[in-house]
Amino acid sequence: MDKTTQGWINGAIGVLIFAGSLPATRAAVMDFDPVFLTAARASIAALLAAPMLLAPGQRRPTRAELPSLAVVVLGVVIGFPLLTALALQHVSAAHSLVFIGLLPLCTAIFGVLRGGERPRPAFWLFSLLGSACVAGYAARGGIEASWVGDLAMLAAIVVCGLGYAEGARLARHLGGWQVISWALLLALPVMLPLALSTQPASFAPVSAPAWLGLAYVSLFSMLIGFVFWYRGLAQGGIAAVGQLQLLQPFLGLALAASLLHEAVSLGMLAATLGAVACVAGAKRFAA
Repeated sequence: MDKTTQGWINGAIGVLIFAGSLPATRAAVMDFDPVFLTAARASIAALLAAPMLLAPGQRRPTRAELPSLAVVVLGVVIGFPLLTALALQHVSAAHSLVFIGLLPLCTAIFGVLRGGERPRPAFWLFSLLGSACVAGYAARGGIEASWVGDLAMLAAIVVCGLGYAEGARLARHLGGWQVISWALLLALPVMLPLALSTQPASFAPVSAPAWLGLAYVSLFSMLIGFVFWYRGLAQGGIAAVGQLQLLQPFLGLALAASLLHEAVSLGMLAATLGAVACVAGAKRFAA
């Protein structure tokens, strides 16, 4: 199996894991404050990742790599989790998932700016078409729902795209799981005190779905998913494999409907299916 194929497989596994992130976050913010949720998920993931970094043969990041790790921290450890948690206080998980369709285009742009990649012109056509499906849905029926939630989701997409591209660029030299693990460890001195200072006065009222949501975003969304995702982006190309994120809303909508019993409209499905169709085209012209 060639490296590019491995990259697409690893990327697909990462997307499958990430698909549950927003529904899990939606369940968690029902009972947890967004700031606590952001700090807690990062702290738990960091404590789980730390022992792996102590294994023999694991090198420490160089001083030149620290700025890139800081970008990963701001993008995917703090920025995206906090902004999506804030957004999900105002919009449903199903609504927020449609915005994820903009993430591949954002990741591809930062892949060009930071990773030096140069996809073929037809790639940008399919990437723009996929994003247009999402943006068209949001403009037609999403923006009226909550401008606060929509602006938070758009900001989350930008910082996440930057964090994905920067992490993938760094993963080529440091390793996929090492990037997210070192980023989490770098953030731990800030996130752990923040989690302790913002924790609820009592955990007794916290429901089981909220606990399950916290567990999922801490273990899978914040750690395991990135192990596959950064490896996939590094192997198959940031812009190319990043288009797999167009599949994430489709998977997430199914989870939101089945687990949270949220309504999934025909407009959501149409936008998502249109975005999925663009993945095949983008993959063909990514090289």
